[in-house]
Amino acid sequence: MLDIYLVPEKTVVSAKGDGPAVDIGALANRALLLQLQVSGIVEQESLEVSVFGGPDEKAIAAAPLASFPQLFYRGEYPLLLDLSAQPQVKVLRAHWEVNRWGRGPEKPWFEFSLKATEVSPELMRERQAQARQP
Repeated sequence: MLDIYLVPEKTVVSAKGDGPAVDIGALANRALLLQLQVSGIVEQESLEVSVFGGPDEKAIAAAPLASFPQLFYRGEYPLLLDLSAQPQVKVLRAHWEVNRWGRGPEKPWFEFSLKATEVSPELMRERQAQARQP
């Protein structure tokens, strides 16, 4: 079962950037639970995190596979990424954008991590069934 960090624990950033390219080619099940952990943030700033993918590190697509909503607070934010319809995706890379406004230092400051955990096929089917129910 895959359990990796797309952004290592306690990563501190003050500008937009990218995490390392992570190989998921050996992924048995094509569903991942992305867990964004924002452990440090100051007021009047926002963080946007997206996950991009492709067949290799040099061919990562321009459009994100998944995006978290804009964040303003510390916390844990889960997001399910289903890659079952995209067998060509073998590499993932996280990208983040930061913004700061108002008083105080001009540079944003965030401490966060992004973990990807393989989801069992049974749990994925259960979640899809729940999503279809009115």
